[in-house]
Amino acid sequence: MPDPIHQFNIEKLIPLDYQGYDISFTNSSLFMVGALLLITFGLMFAMRSRALVPGRLQSVAEGAYEFVAGMVRDSMGEQGMKFFPLVFSLFTFILVLNMLGMVPGWFTVTSHLSVTAALAAIVFVTVIVVGFAKNGLHFLHLFVPSGVPWYVLPLVVAIEVISFFSRPLSHSVRLFANMLAGHITLKVFAGFIIMLLGAAGAMKGLAILPLTAATALTALEFLVAFLQAYVFTMLTCMYLNDALHPGH
Repeated sequence: MPDPIHQFNIEKLIPLDYQGYDISFTNSSLFMVGALLLITFGLMFAMRSRALVPGRLQSVAEGAYEFVAGMVRDSMGEQGMKFFPLVFSLFTFILVLNMLGMVPGWFTVTSHLSVTAALAAIVFVTVIVVGFAKNGLHFLHLFVPSGVPWYVLPLVVAIEVISFFSRPLSHSVRLFANMLAGHITLKVFAGFIIMLLGAAGAMKGLAILPLTAATALTALEFLVAFLQAYVFTMLTCMYLNDALHPGH
């Protein structure tokens, strides 16, 4: 059976070293740059005419804008639109990376914890900076829920602090684990197909079972690829709302 983990290997395309640090351009780097170029030039091409009656590509671009803008407004109100560029960038970047990873033989960038952790760290640092910049020390009210009796307040504050600082972990692991598990499962079922086709006699006919399962899982993985981009973005909006309205 083919190794289901081999698809996640980082390969150096352009070896680079700077003062003992490995800064090589890898297959992961290639797909991230490719995703950025695809998003940038794709949106520019889709919106090139800016027609009053949009065509198909312009409708897709405007639909993506309205979809993310709706999330931002629902989570943070109209004042949250100042964070729209960040939220939209995260959504499109993760979504395109997830979809690129669905192409057979291509690399799934979001299946690496280092990438998802970096994205989660950007959100976490932004929340802290915006929270203190906008609210000052009032931002610390985020850890002191209103209406809590004084005798359980220390326990509640401790739980809130632990919960807050664990956000980057859960934020990154959720995306990483779902993409990793899904692609491993697909590779395992694909391996069963190859094994059964190479078997003797009537065993070849059983290959239809893992083929059917792999087809269904592929459709499910496309849904998961979208949902994980949506969940990551929605959680980003919720965390940024805490920075705008601590203690609410």
